[in-house]
Parts: sequence; structure tokens; C-alpha cells
Amino acid sequence: MLRRCFIILAAFLASALAGAGKSYSVSSPDGNVCLKAELDGELRLSLTFRGEVLLQDSPYVLSTDRGEFGRAFRLRKAVKRHVDERFETPVYKRSAETSIFNEVLLRGKDGYDIVLRASDEGAAWRFVYTGKAPLKVVSETSGFALGADRKAYIPYVRKTGDFSVQFFNTFENVYEISDVTKWQEGRLAFLPVLFETDGCKFVVTESDLEHYPGMYLLGDGSTTLRGVFAPYPKTLRQGSHDPSVTIGGHNQVVVDREDFIAKLNPGEPLPWRVVAVAADDAALLDNNIVYKLARPTVRADFSWVKPGQVAWDWWNDWNLTGVDFEAGINNETYRYYIDFAASYGIPYVVLDDGWYDRMAGSAFAVVPSIDLPSLISYARDKGVGLMLWVGYYVFQKDMERIIREYAAMGIKGFKLDAIGRDDQLMNEFYYKAAQLALENRVVLDFHGGAKPAGLNRTYPNVLNFEGVHGLEQLKNPKYDCDLVTYDVTFPFIRGIAGPADYTQGAMKNGTKADYRSVWSEPMSQGTRCRQLAEYVIFESPLCMLCDSPSNYLKEPECTAFISSVPTVWEETKVIEGRIGEYITFARKASSGDWFAGSLASWEGRDAVLPLGFLGEGRFVAEIYQDGINASRNANDYKFTSREVSGKDTLSIRIAPGGGYAIRFRKI
Repeated sequence: MLRRCFIILAAFLASALAGAGKSYSVSSPDGNVCLKAELDGELRLSLTFRGEVLLQDSPYVLSTDRGEFGRAFRLRKAVKRHVDERFETPVYKRSAETSIFNEVLLRGKDGYDIVLRASDEGAAWRFVYTGKAPLKVVSETSGFALGADRKAYIPYVRKTGDFSVQFFNTFENVYEISDVTKWQEGRLAFLPVLFETDGCKFVVTESDLEHYPGMYLLGDGSTTLRGVFAPYPKTLRQGSHDPSVTIGGHNQVVVDREDFIAKLNPGEPLPWRVVAVAADDAALLDNNIVYKLARPTVRADFSWVKPGQVAWDWWNDWNLTGVDFEAGINNETYRYYIDFAASYGIPYVVLDDGWYDRMAGSAFAVVPSIDLPSLISYARDKGVGLMLWVGYYVFQKDMERIIREYAAMGIKGFKLDAIGRDDQLMNEFYYKAAQLALENRVVLDFHGGAKPAGLNRTYPNVLNFEGVHGLEQLKNPKYDCDLVTYDVTFPFIRGIAGPADYTQGAMKNGTKADYRSVWSEPMSQGTRCRQLAEYVIFESPLCMLCDSPSNYLKEPECTAFISSVPTVWEETKVIEGRIGEYITFARKASSGDWFAGSLASWEGRDAVLPLGFLGEGRFVAEIYQDGINASRNANDYKFTSREVSGKDTLSIRIAPGGGYAIRFRKI
């Protein structure tokens, strides 16, 4: 592992880290971010960016069975350091990452410490429990006093009702854009949440979340928000998000809860409270603070981990054409998927919901139409790995056996769905599953759960997470959503937390006027080239091809591009971005080729792409752009190629709801 680390103690950092009596502050290396802690009585935090107040006198207190953390803090010693560290990233958007920050560790006399950290990307703080006995956290008081009314991008929990109802959710919604003082009464928002000031945008989220519930935010009509946390589950049963499902169900439902939110053993970490900050929108697209705050990769061999694309069955409803068998959940259908994946070098096929008998309540109750050992052997001979979708309730009750026995059979990974909670038990489940998967050399995709919080750094065999309002929503006839606007919004917010299992790749595309919800023949909102560009734009190390192999085989030009796009990168560069309007990325593959992608809103735009990121040499640019008629037929696209260098600039018209995608092959 490439690593350089410099730790510089208090004397050197006197200018950046100031402690006077009951007040301590830490500033980022560039001086823009300043986090201050007031310790007189109740711990209160303030945060500024270039002198502008983001948080002001915000309380941070834990009520525990071992006293009040953050109240009447008794300082034993202040340790200040500067870290400049470069580390390899086995599965990420660049091959190595650099973490540079200033930190002050306030060592306490009462069994806990306080850590304050500031980097150029934002600030973070946490308690560290140093006691020798188990700890119960009864409640947490995390206030976010904004100091002024701010425009916020709020992903409300879709369910309404008391908190016990809202805690059981899918962590999927579009953003409600409103002033904080107009927060909807009684409604929780899941993280991350973005706020705007005159001089910056900042995002509240968390990192290193294992032995603790995830945080929600709640407003009360003032300019102060507070954190809300699901209490520790006491009794659990099988159930479903869907109220029409009265027997069985993929979820595990909390029947009642304890009178505390978390319990920790000595040495188990409390999560970081995180504020990511950027002066301009584009910088948010490559803010890596959550990843850098997470615990480093566990000591293990991860060379076997294979990121890549996945041929997926559920979104296209197993809808094949031109075959001489009845398509569905059967051996013939999956051999067709495997043949398709092999022909395009796609490393995985996933068997989604239906391959085991849901009512039997066991992942070993394989339906009679599936011969799993035969399919595994067939896929292996074709150079394709099989992954299995498993509902959370079935998976968690037999997790060790499922992972061990199916891995021994040759299954390469699991897509775990219907998670639906982020209380402490659920967040601990993520880490337990990751460790068992590591021991058995399988990869994981956590679907139907909350946003990532750094687990993918600690366990690089965890390749993807949902917690995003992805393309699958367009099959749902029960509600409307504007996914084109969401596509150019969530990478600035949810993207900060980590990779997203968005599941792009639709070959049937609809304009704003023509789109409609169709279950068995679903379509996207926006143009064909938008779907191609999303493979470059969205961070997704395990990336689905959502449409039917039959449709991809009818579109070989587009499918050839999709299957050529890597899912991890040597380098990532943000070219431009404005939240809700457009995004442009350039990413370098390990081959030396570059890929560029751009998305626009329903307004479309005339895009300009300077090619300086290419560096030296000549390249052939293979350009997929919206066709001249894409504004009324979203399937219309144009493919061209030309020789270019880093001195050139491309001008490309993007249709409403459109995009472009380019591969630059080095000559």
C-alpha cells in the first residue's frame, strides 16, 4: 500500500489549532473550513466556511448509562496533529486517494474523548468511548443550528405517521427543495441532506457507522434541525413494506423497541458526524470526505474482488423475444442471459426475486424450474459468474450457511434486498455480512437499504448500495417522479455518501411528453444517450444492465459502448456541474483510454468539452450524441468518430433530458 503520513504535534500547528480555556478550534489546511467546539457546560459546535456561518452553537451530547458525554467535559490533554496520507483504493473512482486534514483530539477524564477534524472537503466530529465496560446510549442530542434560513434539498421519508412508521422505509425519494423554516411538520429526512448559503453548499451526513443507528433530520419551523435516531429493536418478526402482503414478506419488522438507541462494547467506534462543504457545485461531485473518514481497509487479500457489470432480469420482467421457449424464471431464460453476458464480456448475471420459494422462507428452497448447479456450471464454462438476490429476512436468519454453501457451489456474490431499516442491529448486519463474504470470497450489493457510510472502504468486497431513487421507480404506476431532474441532482448529494445501485441502461426511451409507466416493457425518461452517459457519470462498481438481452442485441452499437465502460477507474475528473441542470465527468480507464459523459435537465443545453484532460498523444473519439430528432423521439441518437488531441474542444448539442457519452481510444 502506497502511504505517506506526517503527524505534527501542537507546536507546529499553533496557527491552525487554537485552544483557549473551554474553547478549541481546528481549521482545514487551506484555511477555509473552521470547526470550533465550546466546552463550557454543554458541548456546542460551530462551523464556518470562508468566514460564513454554516452551523452556530449546535449541541452535541450523548446521554448514556455512564454519564452525559459532552456535558461538563473535563479535559485531560489536547493532542493536535496534521495528516497527509496517500493510500491505494482497490475499488474506487481512482486508483489511489489522498487524505489531508488537521485534527484535535480532546482526551477526557470521564471515559470518553472528543475528536474534531477539518479538511479542505469539510469537517467532522465524534465521541470516542474509552471506558472498560459496555456502554448504552440512551439518546443523542445532535443539533444543527444553521443561523439563518437556508434553502435545503430534502429527501423526506416517503411514509408519513409517527416515527416508528417512518423508521421502516426504503430510503428512496426525490428531493423537496424548500427553505428550512418550511420543513414539513413531523416528517423525517434521511441523509445526506444539502443546504445552500450565499457562498457555498454543504451536505450533512455520517461516516464509520456500525454500532449505532443512522441519523435522520427533523425540522420544527425554525432554522435549527435536530438528529433523530431509531431506538434499539427489542422484538422482530417477518413482514413487508407492502401492506397488502399479509403472509411472509422479505423484510424484518420491528415489533417493539428498547428505551435506548445503541449499546457498545469497549473499543467499538461511534460514528462521525460529517459536513461536506464546497464553494461551487462541481466540487461536490468529487467530495470524498465520507470515504476518507471511514476505517481503513481491513488486513486481508482483496485481489480476488472483481468489480464489473451485471446482466439483470427483474427490471425487464424476464421479457425475451425471438426465442423458442417461454421466458421466465427457468433454466432456458438464464442460459440466454448468460450467453448474452458472455458475448459482451459482462462478468455477472444476477438471479433476482423468484429463484427460491418465498413462502418456504429459505434460500435453499430453489424453485423446481431452476437447476442451480447446472446454471453455475454453464456460466463458469462461459466465463460468467452468477449472483443471487436474497430477501433480507431469509438471508439474515441463515446468513453464514447461505454464504458458505453457495460460495462453495460457485456463486460469486449476493444482492441483498428489502433491508428497510438503519437501526443499530441493521448497521451491524452490514459489517457481519461483509466479513463473512470476505472469508468466502464473494461480493455484496446492499439493495433496499440506507445510504453507504464508508463500509466500502473498510470492506472493498462490498461493491454497491442502493439508498437511491433509481431507474426501477419508472416501473411503478402508483406515483409520478421526475427522474431526469433527479439524475442531475442526486450525484451532488447522495453521491457524496458513496456508490449507488441506480440500475441504468434502458433501451426504450421516452421524452417528457411520451414517457409512461409500463411494467413488462419499461422505458426511461430522457434520451438513449442519457442512458449511455449514466454509465460514466454514476459511481457504481457493480453496475446493472437493466434491460432485456433481447433489446440489447437489437442495439449492438449502444450495447458495445455500455459493455466497454469500466466500473472502477484510474482517475476521475469533474469537468463541470450545476445542481439540477447538468453534470460532466471525464474518467480514465486502466487501459489508458478516457471516457466522458454528460447529462442535462429537461432544458437541454449546448455543451462544450475541452479535452485538456487527455494529456499528450492522439486519440480516436467515439461519440454518442442525441440525434437531431431526440427532442420528440428519445431513442434517436447519432454515432460519429474523429481523431482528437488534448488541445481540441468538442461542441455537442444535448437534447431535453439528454446527454452524451464518448470513449477516447489512445492511438
